[in-house]
Amino acid sequence: MSSNWNPLALRPPSHSEELKVSFPQQHVMLMTLNRPRHLNAMSLQLSTDMAATLNWFDDESSLWVVVLTGEGRAFCAGADLKAWLHDQSSGTANEQEIVASSVHGFASISRRHTSCKPMIAAVKGSAYGGGVEIILNCDIVIASEDAVFALPEVKRGVLAAQGVIPRLGRVAGHQLASEMLLLGNTITAVQARDRFRFVNFVVEKSAVVPTALDIARQIAANSPDSVQSSKEGLVLAQKHHFEEAVQTHAMSLVSKRLYHGANIKEGLAAFSERRNPRWSNPAKL
Repeated sequence: MSSNWNPLALRPPSHSEELKVSFPQQHVMLMTLNRPRHLNAMSLQLSTDMAATLNWFDDESSLWVVVLTGEGRAFCAGADLKAWLHDQSSGTANEQEIVASSVHGFASISRRHTSCKPMIAAVKGSAYGGGVEIILNCDIVIASEDAVFALPEVKRGVLAAQGVIPRLGRVAGHQLASEMLLLGNTITAVQARDRFRFVNFVVEKSAVVPTALDIARQIAANSPDSVQSSKEGLVLAQKHHFEEAVQTHAMSLVSKRLYHGANIKEGLAAFSERRNPRWSNPAKL
């Protein structure tokens, strides 16, 4: 795969106990939301920890894939509604400004579009509100058989405003997106896979994280330059019309890095020599 992996040299930013960070296999980072008593609802501290860790991950060239999961019986229950009530009651709430100024969205993931590195969601149990916002911006989603999903904001008088509305509309189509958003009801993992189309695989609960790590391993077995440029192409396709997306992708810095880097030569040479390629870390942009 590669010969330049040294997890002991990795120095992620300091973070609280609300987030666990580990490196379970080559080129892969595992992030675990660790507020199980609160169903991993997003606190300001956890959000801050995730932002710092993901920014570091984006800049760390030896890390190619991130897997996100939750400790306990929930993936993420979304926003901390009690804290939100306090802000509303005290007159300190400024939702419109927060949404408009949020670069990466809920938990620093729901609107994250600057990273070309794959994100995999490993969902055990429930995902509500902002938890679904996170999932809809991951590239691959693994869910347990008992996982449930809901966008219950309309039942609480609030709004799913951090990117899930356009994403769900694009993935599921207008009518099915309306069903989730306007009714606020819970759906099963199988429904999320077969009807709403934002889950890739449904597996036994004990197999969720191992399956996600196996998929991360398969991704990391490929050229990181090719993988990251492919993801960039998908992100650009969401922003532009067909030809503009193709042209923008062709002339991007990520594509330039691919065509002028070491891994394209290594991949072609390995094919010609009938051996496995030995990928190197992508150059920093």
